[in-house]
Amino acid sequence: MKKEEDIDLISLIGIVVGLGLLVLFAFKGSSLVWAAPLAAMVVALTGGLELLPAYLENYMGGFVGFTQTWFPTFMLSAIFGKILETSGAAQSLTIWIVDKLGRDKAIFISLIAGGILAYGGISGFVIIFTMYPIVLSLFKEADIPVRLIPATIMVGAFQFAMVAPGAPTIQNLIPGNHFGTPPGSAPVIGWTSSLLMFLLAFLWLQYRVKSLKANGEGYSEPVKGVEEVATEKLPSPILSSLVPFIFILIFLNLFGQAIETSLIVGILTALIFNFSSLRKQKESLRRVFNIGAKSSISAIINTSAAVGFGTVVQAVPGFEVLTDAVLGLSENPLIGMTIAVNILAGATGSASGGLEIALSSLAGRFIEASEVTGINLEAFHRISAMSSGGLNTMPHDGAVVTYLDYSGVSHKAGYFDMFITSGLIPVLVTVIAIIMGSLGVV
Repeated sequence: MKKEEDIDLISLIGIVVGLGLLVLFAFKGSSLVWAAPLAAMVVALTGGLELLPAYLENYMGGFVGFTQTWFPTFMLSAIFGKILETSGAAQSLTIWIVDKLGRDKAIFISLIAGGILAYGGISGFVIIFTMYPIVLSLFKEADIPVRLIPATIMVGAFQFAMVAPGAPTIQNLIPGNHFGTPPGSAPVIGWTSSLLMFLLAFLWLQYRVKSLKANGEGYSEPVKGVEEVATEKLPSPILSSLVPFIFILIFLNLFGQAIETSLIVGILTALIFNFSSLRKQKESLRRVFNIGAKSSISAIINTSAAVGFGTVVQAVPGFEVLTDAVLGLSENPLIGMTIAVNILAGATGSASGGLEIALSSLAGRFIEASEVTGINLEAFHRISAMSSGGLNTMPHDGAVVTYLDYSGVSHKAGYFDMFITSGLIPVLVTVIAIIMGSLGVV
């Protein structure tokens, strides 16, 4: 018995060391393609697994499994976003929202616009490219410090809209794959939480604008310049963007079609209404599809690499000890699930990667807990999706790095507000969601 406990302890230490290495590698900007399997081998070695089988069978099994399930979604979503970006449809919609709400509401407009683009199916990594020139112009008129741009755009792209009920985002779809729940699960919890996240982020950013201005900090020209948006060349915002968004949401949520089918419908609709705009941009459809498809490869490979690491962790003795420890922190399984997803999303620097690792290994236990406690599985769906968008907002997170780099803002200047709005606030709102789910509200 003592020997088994020693083996479990060594394996548990190996998991912690492996996670630590993964965080360190990611923070240093190392590619997960080689860093994740290296960290996984540390876990395998301390867990008593043979290294070659652990890599070829356990690690690659998780890697390939995630790619097989989700690559079509990644690819189709990237192509859809590229069509709307290249045609100017996404920018057209953003400018239309600005005109409707008034240019004097820079923060509010930016949050709304980013949220609509994300909820319509455009990847958050595309949204920064389409919104940045417009938000920069709004901030200039309102004399708002540029350092707040990454946090502002990220709220719409990766916060409240990403996990809202019915969203065609990977974070909202993964739970359904494990729980058998629909994308619109727990609408009361979901929409209440999304509204709270939006409002709290808006209030924080407004406070920061006043605080920075009081200290004499206003708008300053960024090092990285951008071209003015030629509005006369942009397509109709309703037909070019909103109609494809609506088609995706209808096919996914009302008709109950697979996300792949829904995205194909969105792509075809976007092509119909943006074909002339693409021709004006002198872009061939083949090139648009090529760029979109290629951009999805790095995203799916990095996420699959993180999931492969998780598969090795699941195979070692220490995982059961770690699972019992996390889930034993509270009799409420929603709390244990929230902690597990947040830790894994933060460690891997990937919301979808951390969520998939947690649910692929623990979904069965959560389903059992649902039957025992009477907590609706839809609450598990919504709260797990929300948890993936909390502590994943670490300095090494791919989205954080991309947004700061593209905006020309340093981590020192911009990261604090990104963590508050897209990290801390989602965690706090998830606590409220847990209370609602525990009380039977869905």
